[in-house]
Amino acid sequence: MSACVPTRAADPNRTERTHPPHSPPPGGPRRFRIAGADVSASIAVFLIALPLSLGIALATGAPLQAGLVAAAVGGLVAGRLGGSPLQVSGPAAGLTVVTADLIQRYGWRTTCAITVLAGLAQLGLGCLRVARGALAVSPAIVHGMLAGIGVTIAVAQLHIVLGGTPQSSVPDNLRALPAQLADVGLAAVSVSALTLALLLLWPRLPGRAGRLLRKVPAALVAVAGASAAAALVGLRLPKVDLPSWSNHALAGLPEGPVLGLVAAVLTTTLVCSVQSLLGAVAVDKLVAGRPGLPTGVRRSDLDRELLGQGAANIVSGSLGGLPIAGVAVRTSANVHAGAVSRNSTMLHGVLVVIAALLMVPILELIPLASLAALVMAVGIQMVSLHHIRTVTRHREVWVYAVTTLGVVSLGVLQGVALGIAMAVGVALHRLTRTRITHEETEGVHHVHVRGQLTFLAVPRLSRALHLVPHGADTVVELDGSFMDHAAYETLQDWQKTHTAQGGTVEITGRHPGTRISEPQAVTGCRCRPWTPWRNHQCDRPQSAPLSRNDRSGTDRTEPDPTGTGGASGHELVRGINAFQRNTAPLVRSELARLAREGQRPSQLFLTCADSRLVTSMITSSGPGDLFVVRNVGNLVPRPGEESGDDSVAAAIEYAVDVLRVRSITVCGHSGCGAMQALLSSEPGGVQTPLKRWLRHGLPSLERMADDSLPWGSLAGRAPEDAVEQLCLTNVVQQLEHLRAHDSVARALGEGTLELHGMYFHVGEAEAYLLTETDDGVVFDRVREADLTA
Repeated sequence: MSACVPTRAADPNRTERTHPPHSPPPGGPRRFRIAGADVSASIAVFLIALPLSLGIALATGAPLQAGLVAAAVGGLVAGRLGGSPLQVSGPAAGLTVVTADLIQRYGWRTTCAITVLAGLAQLGLGCLRVARGALAVSPAIVHGMLAGIGVTIAVAQLHIVLGGTPQSSVPDNLRALPAQLADVGLAAVSVSALTLALLLLWPRLPGRAGRLLRKVPAALVAVAGASAAAALVGLRLPKVDLPSWSNHALAGLPEGPVLGLVAAVLTTTLVCSVQSLLGAVAVDKLVAGRPGLPTGVRRSDLDRELLGQGAANIVSGSLGGLPIAGVAVRTSANVHAGAVSRNSTMLHGVLVVIAALLMVPILELIPLASLAALVMAVGIQMVSLHHIRTVTRHREVWVYAVTTLGVVSLGVLQGVALGIAMAVGVALHRLTRTRITHEETEGVHHVHVRGQLTFLAVPRLSRALHLVPHGADTVVELDGSFMDHAAYETLQDWQKTHTAQGGTVEITGRHPGTRISEPQAVTGCRCRPWTPWRNHQCDRPQSAPLSRNDRSGTDRTEPDPTGTGGASGHELVRGINAFQRNTAPLVRSELARLAREGQRPSQLFLTCADSRLVTSMITSSGPGDLFVVRNVGNLVPRPGEESGDDSVAAAIEYAVDVLRVRSITVCGHSGCGAMQALLSSEPGGVQTPLKRWLRHGLPSLERMADDSLPWGSLAGRAPEDAVEQLCLTNVVQQLEHLRAHDSVARALGEGTLELHGMYFHVGEAEAYLLTETDDGVVFDRVREADLTA
C-alpha cells in the first residue's frame, strides 16, 4: 500500500467492500480481446515501420538488425508501459545524428550501453514526476533542433543516393559533395529517384482506384517498387545484409572518457525524452480532432510515458537495439488508421518480430540506395515551413535559426544550448524593450507606456513625466502586464507631487476605466474554502459593486443592467480560481483515491438548504466523509405520502442499503425561513410548490401545539421565541419520520445504524446535539454532550 494514500481505520461493524459502490458486481475473469480497428491500424503502422527502421539503422551506421530490435521493443515495451496509448515508439529520425556520432566515437557496444544508461535516467526523471518540465522548452528550440537534425540526415544520405559514402559531419559532407557529384553512380541514382518518385506520387493517385491504393503506405510502396525494379533490371547495388541473429552484438561495458560518456547519456536522454513528450502532447490533439472518438482513449500521462520510454530504452540497449523515442510518422498513421487502444502499438511490435525472424530473405532484396532516399525524404520533411512561419509570426525566428545552425555545425547538445541562450536573450530584450510616448490632446497630456515597466525603463519614464506641465490634467496609460517596485515608486511619487501642485492624474490600463494600482498585501489573508464570497476582500476589486442591505446579511444585489451576471458571475469565477489555486493542490491526492475507490461515507447528514450552513465547516469533514441531503426546512416526508418528490426517501434508501452509513443526522438551525413560513402560513390559498413541500412540516407544528409534550430546551435555557422552538421541535419530529422508513427501521433493528439530532445556532456559531431524557428533549453543546450516548 502506498504511503502517500490516506486510508480509513477498520470498522468491525462495517462490511468491507472490495469494489466501489457505483460499480457493477465483479463477474468472472475478463477475456482479452483485440478490436478490429486495432488490428488494421497495427498492420498499417507495421508496413511503415519496417522500411523506416532499416533506413534509420543504415543512416546511423548501426547493424541493420538494431533498427528491427528497436521497432519491436518500442511497440511491445513502450506500447504496454507508456502513458500515451496511441503513440508508437521506435527508432526515430530525430535520434539519427546523436546515435551516428556515438557509434563513430565509442563503437556499437558502448552505444548500446549508453542507451541503457539513458533509459535509467528516464526512469529517474519519471519517478521525480518532472515530465511536464520538458514542455517548458521553447517550441522554437525544439523545432530548430529537429530541423537541424533533418538537414544533417538529408546531407549525409545524399551521398548514398549518389552512390558514395557519407562523411562524419555536415561540413565534411558539404566539402565532399563536389567530388561526389563528379563521380555519380547511375544505378544508385536511378533506384533512389524511383523511390522518391513513388514516395511523392503515391499519395496523389486520383479517382476511386487511387483512394483504395492510397491505403497502402507510400513508404512501403516506394521501397518495394524500387527493389522490384532493381531486381528485374538486374542492377548490381549494395543491398540489405542481415547477418544471423546468433552473431547479433549486444550491449557491452561502456568504454571511454567519463565526461564524454556522461555528456552522451545526457544528450540521448534529452533528445529521447523531449521528442517523446512532445509527441504525446501532439497525439492528444490528433485524437481529440478525430470523429467518433471512443471514450476509452485517455489523455496522455506524461510521467508514465517517460517511465515507459525509459524501460524501452533499457530493453532495446540490452538487446543491441537503437535508442527509442516516440515517432510522429508512425503515431499519425496509427491515429488516422482508427486505433482505439494500446493494443495496436503492441501488435505492430509483434509483427516486426515475426518479420525479423521469417522475412529475412525478402528484406535482403532491398537496395541500400532506396532506404537512403527514404530517410533523406524524412529528413527534408523535418524542416517544416509551417514551423518556420509560426516562429516568425511569434518573433522567435532567431532562436530557431541559431538552434538549427548549432545542431548542423556543432552537434545536438551544443545546438540546443545555443538555442536556450538565444531564447533567454530574446526574453531579456523583450523585457527591456519599453516604448514610452508623450502627447497632448485637447489640453490633456497622455503618457503611454507600451511593454513591461521595469527599473531599466525608469529613466525614460521619468523623462516623459517631467514633460507634463504643473497643474495639467494627465492620463498615464500602462499597456503592459508587469510593473516592478522601482517603476511603481517613481510613478506614485510623481503622482503625489503633480496632484499637490493642482494637477490631476488618472492611471489606467489597456482599456479605459481599468485602474492600475500596486497589488494589495494578502499575507494576513485567512482564506478558507468556506470563506463567504460577498464578504471576502483578498481578491475583491475595489470597484466591485456592494450588495444592498449589506448590514442585514441578506444576499440581494443591485440588478445587472447588462444581463451578464455582474458581480455574482465575477465572484463565482474568483471563488473557483481560489479553489484551484489554494485548495485543489491539498485535496487532489485524496480525491484521486476516492475517484478510484468510490465513495464510502460514514454518515448521512440531512440539513436545510440555507446558504449559511456549511456542512464541511460545521463537522470538520472532508471529501468522502458525509453523504449530504439538503432541502428547505430539513424535512423528511413520511413514507407512503403523496409528496410528488421521492428524492429524500431515495437518498435515505441509497445511503442505508447501498452505502451502509453508520449514522444519520438531522440538523436544524436558527432563523430557519421554512419554520417562519410554517408559523405564518394560513390554510387555503394557492398551492404553490413551496406550500406543497412545507406541508411535510405540519406534524412539527402539531407536535409543538400539543401541551402534553414538553418543549425542548437549548443547553438548559428555554427557546428564545416560537421560531426557535419550532426549529428544535422539527428536528425531533423529522427523526420520527425517519424511523418510519423501512430501510432505517431494519438497520436500527440490526444495530448497524444510529440516529442523531442536531441544532446549529448561526449567530453564535454553536452546535448542539439532541439528548432525549425522562424530563424531555434537551439540546446540549457538543463539548458538554456525551457523544457515546
